[in-house]
Amino acid sequence: MKKIMIVDDDQNTLQTLKQSIEYIDAHYTVICASNGMQCLELMKNNEIPDLILLDIMMPKMDGWETFKILKENPLWKDIPVFFITARTDKVAKNAVDFLAAEFIQKPYDIDDLKIRINKVLKKTRHTIKNIKENPEAGTSYKS
Repeated sequence: MKKIMIVDDDQNTLQTLKQSIEYIDAHYTVICASNGMQCLELMKNNEIPDLILLDIMMPKMDGWETFKILKENPLWKDIPVFFITARTDKVAKNAVDFLAAEFIQKPYDIDDLKIRINKVLKKTRHTIKNIKENPEAGTSYKS
């Protein structure tokens, strides 16, 4: 069972994405977080996903700051991140490309999302397995 975490402050987006992902593949478990701080807290408590879908614009802690903290943690740094955003400007797209992350623009196409999720999860299978087997090393984030 693959675990996907969706981090977005919009409850409609969270529910729509959750239902869409669970519909496209019954082997996905979806965890929802309403901001970056909640995402990090869940991970600190051993809710380690195989993939994170991360909104950029959120209150409390935006997607950029959340991404930075994820990448600073030795056990979380290899978890793939897809940025999801309504932003259409080239600055956001170029920043995401620079960070070697995926970029999904709202509204998203569910078939494209499925293809991209499957592709990334096939590539990262072994890395995530190691993270989940050594959870104590991933708790260095301080809230």
